[in-house]
Amino acid sequence: MRPAIGRGLRARRSPRAGRPRASRRDRLAPAALFLIILGIWYFISLVILDPDRRFLLPSPDAVVRVAFLDGHNLDQLLRALWLSTSVALIGLCVSIALGMVVAIAMSQARWIEKSVYPYAVILQTIPTLAMVPLIGFWFHYGFSSRVIVCVLIALFPVISSTLFGLQSVDQGMLDLFRLHQIPRWRRLVHLQLPAAMPSTFAGFQVSAGLSVVGAVVGDFFFKQGSPGIGVLIDLYRARLQSEQLFGAVILASLLGVAFFTFFGWLSRLVTGRWYGVEIH
Repeated sequence: MRPAIGRGLRARRSPRAGRPRASRRDRLAPAALFLIILGIWYFISLVILDPDRRFLLPSPDAVVRVAFLDGHNLDQLLRALWLSTSVALIGLCVSIALGMVVAIAMSQARWIEKSVYPYAVILQTIPTLAMVPLIGFWFHYGFSSRVIVCVLIALFPVISSTLFGLQSVDQGMLDLFRLHQIPRWRRLVHLQLPAAMPSTFAGFQVSAGLSVVGAVVGDFFFKQGSPGIGVLIDLYRARLQSEQLFGAVILASLLGVAFFTFFGWLSRLVTGRWYGVEIH
């Protein structure tokens, strides 16, 4: 029996032995792809495009020099980024709170689900651009209207993901709770909500990225007050300031990535003890 046990232990250790190499490959592959994209960008900008058409795609170093190394442009971009971040954060928090409440209510009563869910789907399928003029008429064209656009865009993923998680609880566990006559609210707190957390946080991640999209879209139409990233993008487009335009787009993209990454980290922090443990 000892040789067989030894072979089993060696077989179990072998995946761990290959981890450092795989980890290095996982880190190097994105960096290599990034360099390839930069090379293609430089090739198109400096080789394919004529000098008088180079404003269509300025080189990466020109974008960095004009948009980020110039103090005036950088200050303008950072101020706009802060406003868009505030709009996206508030809209995301409202979406999470409202979406969780709606999803929990629908999970507790079938008639609530059948009454509310179709309207949630309709709200998601209505083009946001069609709602923007109405939002402007009702709530004017300032900060609050931008937040409402964020909520409209980011709300549905929270509702659908949370509802899916709440309704996917193991039926045996539900029967066990019912057998012991545990109240409905305790089943929700101690069974359904913990079991739904992976799905719920997946919805949070999607909504986090969409909230940034909502902030930028709201900026395009609601331009009263301080300008956000969307206002600057529209302004740079009208002035053909391509370096500043690319800088604003890059900052907006990084903001969305930061939101998405934060909720991914938060999901692993909260649910990793139960759902993310690798067994070797």
